[in-house]
Amino acid sequence: MNYETYIFDLDGTLLNTLDDLAAATNYALRQHGMPVHSVNDVRRFVGNGVKKLMERAIPGGTENPQFEDTLSLFRQYYMAHSLDTTRPYDGIVAVLEELKRRGRRLAVVSNKFDAATKELVRHFFGNAIEVAIGENEAAGVRKKPAPDTVEKAFRELGVGKDNAVYVGDSDVDIATARNSGLPCISVLWGFRDRDFLLANGATTFAERPADLLA
Repeated sequence: MNYETYIFDLDGTLLNTLDDLAAATNYALRQHGMPVHSVNDVRRFVGNGVKKLMERAIPGGTENPQFEDTLSLFRQYYMAHSLDTTRPYDGIVAVLEELKRRGRRLAVVSNKFDAATKELVRHFFGNAIEVAIGENEAAGVRKKPAPDTVEKAFRELGVGKDNAVYVGDSDVDIATARNSGLPCISVLWGFRDRDFLLANGATTFAERPADLLA
């Protein structure tokens, strides 16, 4: 199908953010005397927003009396260090620029907090991405897999969901697309593998960024 609008996930889809997320997680944990995690641990923890990431990383989760202070320190550190090692996946920038050249409408929706989402998209993709929406449940916008961020993206783009597709790398993205009434392309260069995605309902795959232009 010749899609007119592309709604992208960010972490694991457009940007490899894993090392910076792990560094911020472990910095916050160390400062509070908690055990740290491997990058592969953090890979499993991500996908449902930073609060859930830290709930999974902190001993005792939200019941830990230091939970809020540790989460706050994570946010502070990550905003200062989110560009240390984060980079677009090879070929992503060229694909986005080509989609933009073809007149396609492009947006990002993420469970990363809103300020970091907007900063990363602006820094790496400039004008290629028109709309970037991150986690902002305090404003009544539920995080993925609820459809709220996707619906907000359509409103800000000023388009409907006809001829639109959702592109992501996780089970959360598959569920978000389903809840939004959109087809989903699951990418295989991100944080989850093919078998995991198949087990969670994936039906269409992109093995490399250029496949998104096919």
